[in-house]
Amino acid sequence: MSLVAETLSPAVSPASDGGAPASRARAALEPVPLVQGELSLRQLDDDIFRPMESFPTRRWWVAISITGAMAGIYAVSLVWTVLFGIGTWGNNQPVGWGFGIINFVFWVGIGHAGTLISAILYLLRQRWRTGIARFAEAMTLFAVFCALQFPLLHTGRPWLAMFWLIPYPNGQSIYQNFTSPLEWDVFAVGTYGLVSALFWYVGLIPDLATARDRAKHPLRKLVYGLLSLGWTGSHRAWQHYEKAYLLLAGLATPLVLSVHSVVSFDFAVSVIPGWHTTIFPPYFVAGAILSGFAMVATLIILLRRFFHLEHIITTDAVELMNKIVIVTSLMVGYAYAMEFFTAWYSGVAAERYVFLNRALGPYAWAYWTMVICNVVVPQFLWIKKVRRNVWLMYPIVLLVNVGMWFERFVIVITSLHRDYLPSSWGMFKPTLVDAGLMVGSFGIFLTLMLIFCRLLPTVASTEMKALLPGSQPQH
Repeated sequence: MSLVAETLSPAVSPASDGGAPASRARAALEPVPLVQGELSLRQLDDDIFRPMESFPTRRWWVAISITGAMAGIYAVSLVWTVLFGIGTWGNNQPVGWGFGIINFVFWVGIGHAGTLISAILYLLRQRWRTGIARFAEAMTLFAVFCALQFPLLHTGRPWLAMFWLIPYPNGQSIYQNFTSPLEWDVFAVGTYGLVSALFWYVGLIPDLATARDRAKHPLRKLVYGLLSLGWTGSHRAWQHYEKAYLLLAGLATPLVLSVHSVVSFDFAVSVIPGWHTTIFPPYFVAGAILSGFAMVATLIILLRRFFHLEHIITTDAVELMNKIVIVTSLMVGYAYAMEFFTAWYSGVAAERYVFLNRALGPYAWAYWTMVICNVVVPQFLWIKKVRRNVWLMYPIVLLVNVGMWFERFVIVITSLHRDYLPSSWGMFKPTLVDAGLMVGSFGIFLTLMLIFCRLLPTVASTEMKALLPGSQPQH
């Protein structure tokens, strides 16, 4: 095997199978290959920029036709909601929050992995992130875009939501309720989306300049030239770039932890049994990382196969993502167990009943779907052959995505449909509009990802070049 780039991240390599304990220990500390094959700088650029410079394939057209149809369902459901109001949703009394909040929390969680991979792993000098970071960053932006639509629609009159959600100077001195966790969401998610967009764009600038220099059509050269902001690649430009990227990484890192903690406050600061718990912030963050990495793995496997990027997005990088899925799955499983323990230990009858109702009540099917998908299924990734084989790991990460959506369903629905007063209990049944908005949001997300793959480099070309032999000074 020819390795042209390596990282010092300790990980088990294929050579670690069998042998004496000492040799296995040495093998475990061997570098993980980041790029496979004897690649020159030009070949690397050719492989990364090929999807942008070639005509879309039939598979791409088929894929975007499907996702576009799903996005069309969203458009129809959106128009229906605007015309007839959110009474067309399944929300009722006592379930005042339904699919709107479930989808919002789900998509915010999906958006976590991008900034986590780009910012936190960048600060920790984990170079295996290089092949997947750009794609994950784009996923963050599109997921946050999908998330923000649901609270806007939930206001009932989204064209007035700006006045209700964003503080602005007005002569009547009427302002938002800053003690409301829903108002905190506006600042948390808005800040996270803005910083993530800046971080993504700054990282793109050198690659946009490369796309400009490679472009043959005048219009493409003009567009990429404008977007690259006159990048020359000078030593001074690189110095400024490195400082800006490092600062944005440092700024984005605490936001990864804060944004979903704030989202969890929507529930935790209430007095609803099942929600009023201090474990929600770390529980939500761990769940967000789990769902985010599962979604990255789900999409990156398709990307590397469709665009023939297996030698750049290596199996070792996918395996490391799977290890993070295992860790976060255990954290989420621990949180599930602690919820039951704290409910029992609290001695509050309503609290105890809510959790028994989750496991044994009318929505028990959703609860056990959540547990099986998020806790049981990921344990198969402990098997090395499973986590390194895309055909075996793909159903697992796909089921994790399903399980994480059901986690939000369980949290929202099971706590609301039966609370303190049995006389006010009820059931929640989603409508076709609910289903259309949910399916349609996936359509929008996947359509944007497909367009991104055709217009911008999905892998950070300049960062990958820095990993090739001879790119770094030798002393």
